[in-house]
Amino acid sequence: MEYLYILCLLAPCYATLNNKKFPDDFMFGTATSSYQVEGAWNEDGKGENIWDRLLHTNPNFTVNGDNGDITCNSYHKYKEDVALVKELNVTHYRFSLAWARILPNGHVDQINEAGVQYYKNLITELRANNIEPFVTIYHWDLPQTLQDEGGWPNSNIVDAFVDYARLCFQLFGDEVKYWMTFNEPKNTCWQGYGAGTKAPGIKAAGIEDYLCSHNLLKAHAKAWHVYDEEFRATQKGQVGIVIDSNWWEPSTNSSDDLEASETKLQFTFGWYAHPIFIGDYPKVMKNNIRRRSLAQGYTKSRLPEFTPEEIEFIKGTADFLGVNMYSSALVTPVENHDVNAIGYEADSEVRDWLSENWKRGASPWLVVTPWGVQKLLRWIKEQYDNPRIIITENGYSDYDGTLDDVDRIDYIQQYLSSVRDAMDEDGVDVFGYTVWSLMDNLEWVYGFTNKFGLYNVDFNSPNRTRTAKKSVGVYQNIIRTRCLVDDCIDS
Repeated sequence: MEYLYILCLLAPCYATLNNKKFPDDFMFGTATSSYQVEGAWNEDGKGENIWDRLLHTNPNFTVNGDNGDITCNSYHKYKEDVALVKELNVTHYRFSLAWARILPNGHVDQINEAGVQYYKNLITELRANNIEPFVTIYHWDLPQTLQDEGGWPNSNIVDAFVDYARLCFQLFGDEVKYWMTFNEPKNTCWQGYGAGTKAPGIKAAGIEDYLCSHNLLKAHAKAWHVYDEEFRATQKGQVGIVIDSNWWEPSTNSSDDLEASETKLQFTFGWYAHPIFIGDYPKVMKNNIRRRSLAQGYTKSRLPEFTPEEIEFIKGTADFLGVNMYSSALVTPVENHDVNAIGYEADSEVRDWLSENWKRGASPWLVVTPWGVQKLLRWIKEQYDNPRIIITENGYSDYDGTLDDVDRIDYIQQYLSSVRDAMDEDGVDVFGYTVWSLMDNLEWVYGFTNKFGLYNVDFNSPNRTRTAKKSVGVYQNIIRTRCLVDDCIDS
């Protein structure tokens, strides 16, 4: 066993594909997000969002100065997009609502009816084709007016988000049964307000990213309670959240490296899952950040504290858990760590890196480690009493958008096999899987250079022509047979 462990660290370690069928009710889908595909950034009354402002004022923020002004032009081509989703024969399509398209100034006193109608049309088109809408309320595109008021680190954002969420439930809830409040809150907060690598591009690590997360968790919980108290009885839907993480693989079997893995998981996934499923932040986060804060001269921890009432209010506010998982990394404790360094990564006191022997995608953070998803799912089950999980994002990037995307096919098959292993061997309650993404789109700071799509998009064409890649046929077949190999056995 130890020999196999070493081999998996030194080279790609792919098991034989699982030969058990996925359950008949297992959901297969694909996904996009509003800023990445819609375009029409200032049409029909849409307000400016933080990505619009950042990339218009600082085009060097992305590769080649790419932005979401037009991108895939899905605002005008949504019927064509739904036809592609239908062609895939998936059960569900995950997309996000653009807050500033519905509420141009971020507040409910000004509703943009054209934006509302766009999403009603999209949902109607999906329903007409027997496709379940999975709706993300917030996927990183805050209205600029709310950022001007302080953004996510300002506690006023909580009620602004809850007002927006309530309106979404009112407008679309009769046709939407799966809601996700937030996509990848770590990247909203750590990258948006800590590292500054996503909009609004603020660098205040270890301060504003923690304030952001604190408010975001309270906003999530309050929105869940609004749905539970005001809409669940009539709309009969579910509300969850989407949390992302690598699998953090101990670089050796030593107790120090095993502890480093657990610490990094708590600082990454537990940061958001622990308050929702257990109550309060993970102990290692509270202890580390307080200890380091006091050593740095602060009179209290840089990590805000929840009141006992807030802990109880947040606990239990997820009907299901969305998990975004692509990649893994090796970890070990930081030796002789700098006590004066401030930020999420420094506070964890864990060093992580990618093995040079792991196959890489175009995205610099993406390595092909399908065994990692089973390990992460098993960890989530053990930590949080086996919550209902749907893989809300998983996919592979290349540079050229090739139609002969054999690497993407291999990636999807291997990761799905590992998901099936987690269900079969570990009893993890996974009810669905979602490929990122439906089509090539704007991949944030990497612009149009990192292509994740099942469908190629010609960004040089005014029509933004979509063309099926080889992976489309393979994914269709997996969904049709509920099987990863030619000869499956019933589960």
